[in-house]
Amino acid sequence: MPNADHNWQGDLLRDLKSTGPAGAGTPADPRPSVPPARPEPTAPGPAAHETAQAHAHAHAQAPAARAWPGTPAPPPTPDSLPVIDKAMAAVARRPVRGEAVALRAARAVRRIVSGSAAREVAALTRTAEVLQQPVTTGRQIAVTSIRGGAGKTTVTALLGTTYAHYRQDPVLLVEADPALGSLPLRLGAEALRWTTADLADIAVPQMSLLDVTGYLVQLPDNAWLLPGSQGRIGAMVDTVTYERVMVALRRYFGVTVVDCETLPAEVARVALSAAQARVIAAPATLDGVTSTYSVLQWLRALPAHVIEGTVVALSVTTPRPGIDVDAAAERLASAGARVHVLPYDRHLAAGGPLRTELLARPARLAATRLAAEVFELSQKRR
Repeated sequence: MPNADHNWQGDLLRDLKSTGPAGAGTPADPRPSVPPARPEPTAPGPAAHETAQAHAHAHAQAPAARAWPGTPAPPPTPDSLPVIDKAMAAVARRPVRGEAVALRAARAVRRIVSGSAAREVAALTRTAEVLQQPVTTGRQIAVTSIRGGAGKTTVTALLGTTYAHYRQDPVLLVEADPALGSLPLRLGAEALRWTTADLADIAVPQMSLLDVTGYLVQLPDNAWLLPGSQGRIGAMVDTVTYERVMVALRRYFGVTVVDCETLPAEVARVALSAAQARVIAAPATLDGVTSTYSVLQWLRALPAHVIEGTVVALSVTTPRPGIDVDAAAERLASAGARVHVLPYDRHLAAGGPLRTELLARPARLAATRLAAEVFELSQKRR
């Protein structure tokens, strides 16, 4: 492994470990090469969240007050707004597990009887090794779709939480779909302050990782969120703003996953072009598959590395889809992209905050394999 890998990631980890008690932001022990047997960690409790937010707010004030040489004064600190108000949150039901108890039990018995458990562990070990590969520069992964409701925000959240779970270096999730985007809600964020447009006017090369993370929303497992808006209609991110933010933040994070606007919006096209790997989210419906196939045909007309670095995440959103999912996946793959099917999962279909411990095993495994292939493709493009 090149020395540059050690130096780049080591500097980031030292920055994070110096943030306060218990090394806030970085796990104390190295991650295992095999997924843990226990459920993935849940979001921190209210007290821990309040502590993390207060810590992040304190860092946000320090860089905002500094007069960096040759840079304009930063904008005034915006008010912190809740992701969802209490009255609206009250209509939500209790989160459900991805599978019913009977299905989970039957699946466990089949794994034991068929002897597939050992093969599955071996496959997961290989997948974990891919996800934990070092990087010399930050990898950017863009997620988009041809229309709303295709599952791109869900796919973004799944990718980001998977990378954060397996990797040691910081992971960033960026919302570049600011018009009432739902990424903060999907990730379980409670309040938002700074946005993509704000950070574009603030970030300068002299900043440390601690300065930067003061403007971000802290998530579990050493992950961070940069929201596109505070839930207001009319907020926009143009291509200039997007490029400034991504260039400024790239060196701080090992992997950045971007929830883009839908195609053919200009920011989405810029994001797809600049990313080392692309994910097209498609619902497992006839119109979803047809429109996504058209997008893939368009990508084939671009330089070859674009389609070669593209993966389709075909999401099954109902228990009984109206198409032959395997045949649809084969048809999409004929256009030159890799295709991964995300099976139906009750927890994902509910649309609330993503809690990985509630996902059904098939959905969790599919998301992990998708993340591994996308990351591996991003490593091929320097």
